[in-house]
Amino acid sequence: MQVGSLLQQLDPSHLTVPHRSLPPSSALLERGEAHESAAGPCFEKAEIQRQRKKGGLLCDLFLEQDNHHLNSRSPVHGWGYFLDCMESERSKRMGNACIPLKRIAYFLCLLSALLLTEGKKPAKPKCPAVCTCTKDNALCENARSIPRTVPPDVTSLSFVRSGFTEISEGSFLFTPSLQLLSLANNNLQTLPKDIFKGLDSLTNVDLRGNSFNCDCKLKWLVEWLGHTNATVEDIYCEGPPEYKKRKINSLSSKDFDCIITEFAKSQDLPYQSLSIDAFSYLNDEYVVIAQPFTGKCIFLEWDHVEKTFRNYDNITGTSTVVCKPIVIETQLYVIVAQLFGGSHIYKRDSFANKFIKIQDIEILKIRKPNDIETFKIENNWYFVVADSSKAGFTTIYKWNGNGFYSHQSLHAWYRDTDVEYLEIVRTPQTLRTPHLILSSSSQRPVIYQWNKATQLFSNQTDIPNMEDVYAVKHFSVKGDVYICLTRFIGDSKVMKWGGSSFQDIQRIPSRGSMVFQPLQINNYQYAILGSDYSFTQVFNWDSEKATFVKFQELNVQAPRSFTHVSINKRNFLFASSFKGNTQIYKHVIVDLSA
Repeated sequence: MQVGSLLQQLDPSHLTVPHRSLPPSSALLERGEAHESAAGPCFEKAEIQRQRKKGGLLCDLFLEQDNHHLNSRSPVHGWGYFLDCMESERSKRMGNACIPLKRIAYFLCLLSALLLTEGKKPAKPKCPAVCTCTKDNALCENARSIPRTVPPDVTSLSFVRSGFTEISEGSFLFTPSLQLLSLANNNLQTLPKDIFKGLDSLTNVDLRGNSFNCDCKLKWLVEWLGHTNATVEDIYCEGPPEYKKRKINSLSSKDFDCIITEFAKSQDLPYQSLSIDAFSYLNDEYVVIAQPFTGKCIFLEWDHVEKTFRNYDNITGTSTVVCKPIVIETQLYVIVAQLFGGSHIYKRDSFANKFIKIQDIEILKIRKPNDIETFKIENNWYFVVADSSKAGFTTIYKWNGNGFYSHQSLHAWYRDTDVEYLEIVRTPQTLRTPHLILSSSSQRPVIYQWNKATQLFSNQTDIPNMEDVYAVKHFSVKGDVYICLTRFIGDSKVMKWGGSSFQDIQRIPSRGSMVFQPLQINNYQYAILGSDYSFTQVFNWDSEKATFVKFQELNVQAPRSFTHVSINKRNFLFASSFKGNTQIYKHVIVDLSA
């Protein structure tokens, strides 16, 4: 009920009773002697005085004593009854003469409560000091930021000669009725994402005269311009240089390359390592790490609860340099290459749940193993060991159903440091054929081609002008085959297969490097160059330039290998270290426009 309507009901001028002079209320209270009636006793004089000392209008007392009687009469009847009661001395003798007084006190209390409620209504936001406001419009001059106290019902908001260079998120959340918004001729370089969200009534937005930097932070604006119904005048880019003076309204989201990747540190393993390999076995993913100083092959598995790699098992040996897993049908074998004590082949016994040594590798040929490569040709499994001793032989071993036996010796007495298996097409042939590339500290890398008739590798050629190559690793991009050649002294190289030979594509300074490892993660092609004297450099393949571009550095001490491990749609990079802890990095995809 509004206060005005209540006063109207309480106004005696609206009543049909004759005008009478009323005694003061204090006199009425002093004459409030106890009376008896059919309805019961009225309040006593002592109670009245006590309530008067407490102050107030005696609301609580009246309401408590005769709430039922008050509710039984209308306000109009109450006033008429009060006047009749007070008109003469005869009213003093009425048994219920106190009832009208209680009724008046009740209405006075109600009136006070309504007045208090009316005074507590929140005030409407005032127009900011830097703005001039009318009923529907707000014009702000020389504002240093977007004020938050603009009246919420304005439909037009403009800023002129303002000095702000950026706008905070949610600046227009309290003006949902905006139809026209002008941010023209300010120093804005960007706008926060979804700044216009919730402004469904917008019909015109003016952003002219600003210095927008058209980078990934502004990609959302380009997308918004493509689907908004509001009219937006042409606006232009001031940067970066390739977009300067280009019309933002004509750009598309495809013009922005905002997805980047990085390798973020995930886990440290407290031991040194040389080779690291990943493999699948019985529908689970595992990692095996060769530890040269403890002589162990450490097997890791993924902890699905803790989201980390944990120890699974190990094979103990002496001066272990390579632990190479190979799964034939459903059986896991591990070739363990050691500098001392000979090299061995182990089998995973699923019943005993441990590794059992099943075979020794002939020590007369394999004296100082440095690398192992496994491969499959025409349903036959092989592995080859690169031997780096002066009297050793790089040797190929073949699986015959019961074990691995010597199949072919290559490159005797050349101190081979690395072996790589790859398949390439030789002109004029159209089918890919198996090849091996042996790297040696004593001569240029040598290429062997598989002879299908003899089931042996032959047709030896080399890669010219590439002496002192420590290792060769290959990768493919859109069907083309490339190799990364690692050199400890001089420049490492990226080369492309041209049908009959490899051709130079890129040189990368690489003093102190012993690994230049290409690897592919999803659709991203990387090459990682480790060094004993500086930070590890991570390169990303630029498909337009057909070269690698550096984009990140990692701090790995004396790295020897980099391995990609994929588990549960997570991608990791394992970095071995000959002098420090083995490190695990997580491959992270970042959207710069988010």
